[in-house]
Parts: sequence; structure tokens; C-alpha cells
Amino acid sequence: MEQGSSGLRRLFREVAKFGAVGGAGVLVNLGVFNLVRQATDLQVVRASVIATVVAIVFNYVGFRYFTYRDRDKSRRTREMSLFLLFSVIGLVIENGVLYTATYGFGWDSSLQSNIFKFLGIGIATLFRFWSYRSWVFRALPVREEPVAGGGATRGAGERPRQRVP
Repeated sequence: MEQGSSGLRRLFREVAKFGAVGGAGVLVNLGVFNLVRQATDLQVVRASVIATVVAIVFNYVGFRYFTYRDRDKSRRTREMSLFLLFSVIGLVIENGVLYTATYGFGWDSSLQSNIFKFLGIGIATLFRFWSYRSWVFRALPVREEPVAGGGATRGAGERPRQRVP
């Protein structure tokens, strides 16, 4: 039972850290999106793609050095390649929602654009969480420690056996 509850606690901490970085990334994304829309004449989806790219860079730094800092760092090129691949898929999901709302339904007011941008971010976040934790920031294998006095090993979460005199 203890093993299962500690795994659940680890998952909860991971989700909380992912949410903290992701929440900050959403603010960056929406902030850059609205700034680009106000400061330029770019079309809504182009402004959104720029904002998403800025947020992707921000999020990589946050995920690598905060959320998943204890994960395998030995294959950084592979990690960055997969991160970019899954981030681009997330970008397509996120901006596909905005594109459909804007050009499919004609919902192009500032409020509507922000609502559908936010909705797209939410849908893409579910995909990103799954893909980042499954493929990009891989967990290191559980290290088994030898038990004193014998050749047996114990798994993570097991307590060492006590000798009875």
C-alpha cells in the first residue's frame, strides 16, 4: 500500500510542478499573443503561433530545470528533438482550435480569440503532459540498493530488514 501511495504522491507533485510551469507558460503565451495583436497587424493565428513559440522556449527551461530536473539528462539532443516534435504537435492542436473558431465560424473579436486561444492551450496541454512525461523527460530506472550483509537487493520504497540479535 505504501508503494502505491508514494507513487501517487510523486505523480501529484509532478502534476503540480507541471501545472506551475505550464500556468506561467500560459500567461507568457496569452501576454505575447495580445501584445503582438495590439502592436502589429498580423492575422490572429500568426500572432498566436509567435506567442506559442515564445511559450515553448519558456516552458522547456521550466520543465528541464524545475519540473523534470531529476530526470535523465544523458541524451540532451534526443530530449530537445522530442520536445520540439511534441511541442509542434501541441502548437498545431492549440492553433487549430483558434483557426477553426476564427476562420470556420468567424469568431474574431479580441474576447473570442482569447477564449479559443485558451481552450486550444488546454487541449494541447493534455497532449503535452502525456508526451513530455512519457517520451521526453524519461524517468531514470529505479536504483536498487544492496542490503547490508547479503547479496539481496531491495526496491525503492522498501525499508531495510532489521536483524534480530
